[in-house]
Parts: sequence; C-alpha cells; structure tokens
Amino acid sequence: MNHQKMWGKEPYFGLGYEFDPQWYLSDRQKDLQERLVGVCHDVIRPEAIRCDETGEYPWKSIEALAELGLLGCIVPEKWGGKGENHVGLAMIAETITRYGCASTGVIYMMHMAGLAALLFRASGNAEILDLLGRLDSDVMIGSASFTDPETGGHFWYPKISSVRKTDKGWHVKKNASFTTSCGHAKWVVAQTTSPNFEWDYSDISDFLIYADEITAHPGQWDVMGMRATVSGPVEIDTELPDERMIGGPGDGAASNDEAVNAVAMILYGALYSGIAMGALDVTRRFTTRRRHAQYGQSVADYTTTHDVYGRCLTDTQASRLMLYALCQELDRATNDGDWTIYETDPDARVRTPFICWGIELKEKSCRVASEVADSMFHLFGGAAYSRRNEIERILRDSKAGWIMGPTNEIARGIVGRWGLLGYEAVDWWNQRVNEGQLNAELGKLDAEGKRAIIDRLEQELADEA
Repeated sequence: MNHQKMWGKEPYFGLGYEFDPQWYLSDRQKDLQERLVGVCHDVIRPEAIRCDETGEYPWKSIEALAELGLLGCIVPEKWGGKGENHVGLAMIAETITRYGCASTGVIYMMHMAGLAALLFRASGNAEILDLLGRLDSDVMIGSASFTDPETGGHFWYPKISSVRKTDKGWHVKKNASFTTSCGHAKWVVAQTTSPNFEWDYSDISDFLIYADEITAHPGQWDVMGMRATVSGPVEIDTELPDERMIGGPGDGAASNDEAVNAVAMILYGALYSGIAMGALDVTRRFTTRRRHAQYGQSVADYTTTHDVYGRCLTDTQASRLMLYALCQELDRATNDGDWTIYETDPDARVRTPFICWGIELKEKSCRVASEVADSMFHLFGGAAYSRRNEIERILRDSKAGWIMGPTNEIARGIVGRWGLLGYEAVDWWNQRVNEGQLNAELGKLDAEGKRAIIDRLEQELADEA
C-alpha cells in the first residue's frame, strides 16, 4: 500500500502501512480497514478515554461497529451477514484495539465467541437464524458465559451448572464468574453440564439465553484495566424451550473445539497484537516530539531508544505474522471462512486440528502485549503517568490478556505437555490417572494410612452402587 495512513485529516502519528502485513488483506478488506480507522478516530478512541475514566459501557462504540455491519460480519450472506473470513475478522479486531479501544475489542471478542457457537449449529434452528439476521440492525451485542468461579483459568469445566429436561424444554442453572458485557449483552451463549450428567466433564451442552433470563451483577466490576468491558458475575436459573439448546445434548465439547476456541484464540491474537501496536504508535508520537534541550536531541534520537523500540516492534511483528498466517490457513480449510459447511456435514472438524496453534498464539500475543506496553511505558519517563499520553491506559489494558482463560501459564502447560508427551497427555477433562505419581504417594503411607485409603475407597464404591 503506497498511500499515507491518515488520522482524521492529519497523517497518522504512529507507524505507517509499511509496518502492516497488508499483503494478507483483499482490496475490500483494506477499504473496510480504512473506514474502521476513521470510526475509531471519530467515535471509538474518544469513548475509550471517557469510559476508562467512568467505567461506563461503551455503547456508542458498539453502535458504531453495528453501523459498519461488524457485529454479524462472519455470518454467511445467506443468513444475513457479510461472510467475512478469518483474516478479515483478525484485521477488524486488531484495528479496534490498536486505533480505538481495548475494552471494546474484548467485548467484540466475546460477542464473536458466542456467535461462533451459534453459527456452528445454526442450520435448521429458526431461533438462531432469526437472531443472526438482527445482529447489526438491532445492535444485538452478545457474549459467551463459560467461566466458573471454582475452576478459574480452566474455563471449560462448568462445575456450578446443571440442566434437566422438562415438559416445556430445559431448566438451566448456572453461575458464571466473569461474563463480559454483564448487564448489557442482549444475549449470551452459556455452557452447562449435560442432562443425565455422570461426572464426565466432556459431556457439556450450550444454550442461547436472552438478557431478561439472566440475573447480572455489573456493579461488581471495579478494576485496573479493561474497565469498560463490565465483566461481572451472572446467575442463570430459567426454563427454556427446546430450540434454545444449541446443537444436541453433549455437543458442547465439539462446539468448543470447532467453533468457540477457534474464533476466541485468533481474536486473542488480534486484540493483543493491536494493543502492542497501539503502544508502539503512541510511543512514536511522544519520543519524536519530546526533546531534551541539554542534548539537542529528541528521545527518539537515542540509540538506547532504538534498541528498545526495535526489539518490541520485532516481537510484535512476529506475533502478528503468526496471527495472520494461522487465519490464512483456517480460511483455506473452511472454504474462506464458510460456516454453512456444517449444514451438509454436521460432523466436520476443519478448525479443530489447529487448536494447538491457537493456544500458542494466545500465549504469545498476550505476553508480547504486556512486555511491549511495559517497555514503551519506560520510554516515556515520568510523562508515562500522564493520562493525556495514553500509554498508562494501554499498559493497564495490556495486562488482562495474560490472566484471561486459559491463562498464559495454563496455555504454556498445555502446549508443553502436548509437545513432549503427545495429545493424550493434555488430558483436557482431567480423566487420566497419573499412576506413577499415585504409586509414589501411596508408597509414603504406612499400613494404617493405606488401610484408611482402602476403607474410603470401599465406602465410595458402596455409595456409587
């Protein structure tokens, strides 16, 4: 791209297009990118500053995204959307956080995660298809409510949940600890254990639930960063008609692998690459303008600045290339991001083989964003503490990704076990017994201790019988 990047009527203060991997984008996507940058300048970035101060939900920003048709952008055209592919979705999310608002980016990510679950099983479900057609026209912002207070970063264990069959449909009960857009989302996809659950946590089910069926507690969200996401606890105790189950009983694990995780992990990559680039942008603006009279140089003239900035830019670009390369391969595997493939083949698993790549991307992008924002903060010196320079807000927002599920520690553990010991060693549902460790622990017991274990196990067997 040989034309200049603009910020309103002025040249953009940050890094230009020569530092963006534009070769991944179609001409249509480049045009959308420019229009979205314009919306960020006019609406979303001013709202980011205001909502960070007040903690308000960024409704004006969400409405601006809906006006561009971005709430339903990945919905197939036959179902009322734009049919955007994975590369385009990554570009949209990265643009929102880089030029606009990190909180709005997370809201968008959780909306898209819930939307992925709907798209996976939309075929033949009139309730879902009706919602898909109204996402932008009615500003139907949604969310995914998976997190459990008892399982932390292992969000795929819905321990505090249940569902039972009734004459009218399903009685769903669930508590979730951090649901983005708490009290503001017009719908959520919630995950529970399945009917007739027998302690196998791979047996989980998904439900479409509307705002009036949820008890939300948005007032509990008072945090360091990502303040406008309003990610609070929710309680669900409601009876739903049959068509509100997304897919059949027990379909939740497949939905996670093939839809929700695939979209969420690339959006982690996009959001936090955008945050890192945003930190680099505002640092470029500051360091090129800030001059030290005693040396006759700007902060950007120092070789130490070059070293720090160059390292951070290189790390961020590596994260971005990983993001777009993965998205490109997902597009190849899905006929350019086509969600209608499950109409003819409900058992298709075309995104699932890329799970490990998505988890690696999540860890890398969130770690890089945190490290880059921290390094850029130091290049500002004392001026970093000033809100008007924006780097302190970017720094606070950059820390959230690391601890969002799966946390970076959990993500690295999964990748490490998978790489060293194979896929089965990951043990997603905590079902494999580590016999070596078990025998080692039993070897520490004397006869009395072993007898106590035997008595307890015999009682458990009797109770189960």
